[in-house]
Amino acid sequence: MKKKTLFITTKNLDYLRNTQEINLLKKQNQEVKIIGSLSKSYPKRLLTVYTKLFFQNLKKYDEVFIGFAPQLILPFWQWKFRKKSVTIDFFISMYDTFIFDRKKFKKNSLFSKFFHYLDQKTISLADTIICDTKEHGKYFTEEFNASPKQLHTLYLEADTTIYYPREKKKENDFFEVLYFGSILPLQGVDIVLKSAQILRRNSAVHFTLIGPIEKKYQKIESDTITYLSWLPQEQLAEAIAQADLCLAGHFNGEIQKAKRTIPGKAYIYQAMKKPMILGDNPANRELYSEDMEGIYFVEMGNPQALAEKILEVKGEDK
Repeated sequence: MKKKTLFITTKNLDYLRNTQEINLLKKQNQEVKIIGSLSKSYPKRLLTVYTKLFFQNLKKYDEVFIGFAPQLILPFWQWKFRKKSVTIDFFISMYDTFIFDRKKFKKNSLFSKFFHYLDQKTISLADTIICDTKEHGKYFTEEFNASPKQLHTLYLEADTTIYYPREKKKENDFFEVLYFGSILPLQGVDIVLKSAQILRRNSAVHFTLIGPIEKKYQKIESDTITYLSWLPQEQLAEAIAQADLCLAGHFNGEIQKAKRTIPGKAYIYQAMKKPMILGDNPANRELYSEDMEGIYFVEMGNPQALAEKILEVKGEDK
């Protein structure tokens, strides 16, 4: 008889982490019922999930799996989950994200204390905790008293229906360096920009930087730098395929979360078999090493070191 699992998520249903976990549950011969929403509005998705959850009879399920942001579900609906085994994907800590990563609120503020309580309460109510790296698991243990026995690491995956090795069509003589991102602080886009500035007079190296950079940073104007605000995934995959070197990161050297996280783009570059530069941190070294072909590490927070590493890889590419 198949085990029956109720999967709950407040993130959009086509979010890769959701599909990754749902497929994994199904591979384990589980029957999965999904509570989620296709709405693009987070408040609307949350309202939809809450409404469905209120009317959902949990008696027929063997366990509950709460995906993205279990902090918004488990503490407020714990009465609904009593006597059920609960697994959560503790993909992000709200305390770490809002206080130290994005710096939305000051440490020791009421918001800081609330987010810390919410994270700790959520962890205390779960039977099994999924995290994206072992380093994050250590942090959850040290900061929120998670039991190491509860923790299981599930690394991200790239969508290989979109991101797969493609033919490289060389249309120019320069060495193409590509970076894309949503411009979050921990990504260290400022480090990438400064490296591009250092190399701007080197006509043999060209940067393609993809993302809403102008929203947070001053663009460096140069014939050796091309800016693209956004690309659909298929076009992004084509752009990656044409690059000689991809920048994965994270490159911010001050935000501790950057050292505990493997950037999602690293999985994409790996799936497409592209050479990449990673920030030298414990999380990245869980999966990658210099012994692997096309893998390079650089000191985080150091644009000069990144520029030198790009030239080093360029020399190896000859």
